[in-house]
Amino acid sequence: MIFAHHLFISALDGLGVNGLLPAVDAAYQAAMARLPTPRLTRTLMAAVQKHQPAKAGPFRPKLRYAHQGGHNPPIVVIHGSAVAHIQDNYRRYLENTFREAFELRGTPLRVEFRQGNNPFADRKPKPLTESEENSLRRQRRRGRKLFGKR
Repeated sequence: MIFAHHLFISALDGLGVNGLLPAVDAAYQAAMARLPTPRLTRTLMAAVQKHQPAKAGPFRPKLRYAHQGGHNPPIVVIHGSAVAHIQDNYRRYLENTFREAFELRGTPLRVEFRQGNNPFADRKPKPLTESEENSLRRQRRRGRKLFGKR
């Protein structure tokens, strides 16, 4: 539990008990914290500018904005593209960045990624008309003439 604040207490001797209730109260306040969307997004953009997500093949995940998805524990929802390729170490980096920026001590913080659907994913291209085929054929011929055989 990396997020937990460790206190050393002794019930027999009564040592360290004074700090227990303030720590519990701070953990409760952190769990119920409201995280404003503009500040979350600014924190996200600063974190991305400082350290970009790693490329996964031809894709570099692009993170667009963040908002709070819930509390107790706080959930930060990040929207972007190619978020399925984000590695676990980058997710932990973002968690720690948000935890530090919003002073969330004593409570777990979840970071979730969401990606929109492509409305054109199932669409097939319409067949070319005869004039479009002839035009494409002429362009290819001209390209071979100018740049050699391929």
